[in-house]
Amino acid sequence: MIGYVTLGTNNLQDAAAFYDKLLAPIGAGRIMDNETFIAWATDMDSPGISVTKPNDGNAATVGNGVMVALEVSSPGKVDEIYNKAMELGGSDEGAPGERMPGFYAGYFRDLDGNKLNAYFIDPTKMEMG
Repeated sequence: MIGYVTLGTNNLQDAAAFYDKLLAPIGAGRIMDNETFIAWATDMDSPGISVTKPNDGNAATVGNGVMVALEVSSPGKVDEIYNKAMELGGSDEGAPGERMPGFYAGYFRDLDGNKLNAYFIDPTKMEMG
């Protein structure tokens, strides 16, 4: 359903370095790259994430209530992505942990203040309402 998510940035080079390193542990690499827009995905048939300088020339700002969730393969991978974000200068929005049975997530912001999380769902432990 979702093809890709785009986040605004005020410093494309810093954002590119952040996401290159952040997304490498889940096998994502650059699939598009030009002077104003860069996109990453695990392959061309999978959803991606991108950063761009706003087309209108104004400063990029954070969307209140907007968050990008990165699905990963294990709780350990959640920890790895969250810790990588902290190492790269991201800020904490909620350390990794189980939020409800079967849902493990860590929340952080990138260098521009965009909110993301890495999460793992164990369907054998999920309590469906």
